[in-house]
Amino acid sequence: MTVHHVLELEQFLPYRLSVLSNTVSQAIAREYESRFALSITQWRVLAVLGRYDGIAAREVAQRTAMDKVAVSRAVAQLMKDGRVRRGTAEHDKRQSVLTLTEKGWKIYDEVAPLALEHERRLLAYLDADEQRWLSRILEKLWQAELQELGR
Repeated sequence: MTVHHVLELEQFLPYRLSVLSNTVSQAIAREYESRFALSITQWRVLAVLGRYDGIAAREVAQRTAMDKVAVSRAVAQLMKDGRVRRGTAEHDKRQSVLTLTEKGWKIYDEVAPLALEHERRLLAYLDADEQRWLSRILEKLWQAELQELGR
């Protein structure tokens, strides 16, 4: 008789983190889509470029842990919409970099406060100690996962 391992999906940490992440992202995405015609992936590209303007699409994918193809599609649409511009790196003319256009910055400056307010409302369910612990735990898990990937 074969013995099967029991995986209680509802208690499985990667599943729980994924479901929470998707639920939070979808709540925010509905507003981004209706008000700004932005997908989650497009918003994440804008958010990264708002923080690290002038980086390569490859680095956007790395910073968001998103699939390169998804990032490429998002960048293509953002460029078509006039929100992102592709240029060349000053230090290496062979490398292309992405920057927000004036239109991209305008949207970023409207959406970023909405994102921060959503985060504030979500974190308000935790007291100050819980918020610090959550941050510490997430950082520890992130570092552990990076270490596992680098084995």
